[in-house]
Amino acid sequence: MNPVRKEIWIIAGEASGDLYGARIAAELRRRRPDVVVCGMGGVEMRKAGVELLVDSSELGVIGVVEVLENLLKFIRILLYLVREARKRRPLEVILIDYPGFNLRFAKAMWKAGIPVVWYISPQVWAWRRGNIRKLAKYCRRLLVIFPFEPEVYEGSGLDVEFVGHPLVDIVRGRADATIERDPNTLLLLPGSRKKEIEYLLEPFLRTAVLLKSRHPALQFVLVSPRERILQMARDGVEKFRKSHPDVELPPLQLTRGKAAFWMQRCTAGLAASGTVTVECAIAGIPLVVAYRLNRLTFLLARLLIGKLFRGFFTMPNIILNRCVFEEFLQHQVIPEDLANAVERILPGGKRRGHVEADMREVVDQLSGGANGAIAKAAASALAVLDRN
Repeated sequence: MNPVRKEIWIIAGEASGDLYGARIAAELRRRRPDVVVCGMGGVEMRKAGVELLVDSSELGVIGVVEVLENLLKFIRILLYLVREARKRRPLEVILIDYPGFNLRFAKAMWKAGIPVVWYISPQVWAWRRGNIRKLAKYCRRLLVIFPFEPEVYEGSGLDVEFVGHPLVDIVRGRADATIERDPNTLLLLPGSRKKEIEYLLEPFLRTAVLLKSRHPALQFVLVSPRERILQMARDGVEKFRKSHPDVELPPLQLTRGKAAFWMQRCTAGLAASGTVTVECAIAGIPLVVAYRLNRLTFLLARLLIGKLFRGFFTMPNIILNRCVFEEFLQHQVIPEDLANAVERILPGGKRRGHVEADMREVVDQLSGGANGAIAKAAASALAVLDRN
């Protein structure tokens, strides 16, 4: 390695982290043209010019059981990145969410004397609060994106800064004033991971059948982030048709990577819980949210977590501490109940106006007066570097 080469690493393991990592990488390169950005990420980070040491496109797994199934793969990647970091000595490492992996990597970097900035806090307010002590030990600074998070870390000694949510800038930046909402098109977002498709696609399809029978004018669009997940959805739709020959599945348009357009075009949506719920709130599309896990994973989660933080699992609800999007978890994911909830947010539905007002409040909270959340996060990370 060239001894004068200056590197900053970004480590992201999921689709949302890849998106944010790409934006931060571009901002870092704009501010410090002499620095090379490397790390672990996916398609977006590669397009942003990041030198990927590991492609994380298919590393997003959910649940304890699924993580155990991929444990050896994660260990190999972790050991490889630690070896490379010790050899290449990056000036700083920026970790994005992905706590199961990144907490171990942060510990290794701390031992190696390489500064760590953690961007997007692990959800310690929801479970494993003991990780606060570890974060305070391993990280120079924690950049959080939800307004309630700084108070979670009070008294820990950790340098915490609320920088605003990057999706506010991203979603506003891609808004197209020429796109009008179609009151008869419903968006289906069953998830970006294999297991989410396995657990949620069928109840979403059954919900579509019920809604079509009640509202014949409704049309349905299913959006997936990657071709592999889209193919899984296609296979799942075909399997549903073959196994339910007596059920008339409404016409369903399946598409990849056009979520931004459909979030502006559709009148409402049915979505898996995740970052996409925040994205939809910013885009102004009312949702009903559902989530299901492997049964063993769910039982383990109940034992480890106990009660849900603020009583919700959907982020817009947690932010406002009230029900913005109706949510259904595990055994509650019943097509009849989902269909009823969707009807309540369709144009003229009794919850529609309340949800629209709540979504605007969510955006105000996420903005936090910070114009340019990505720029603020990049500047804060570089300030840590300059301080060193």
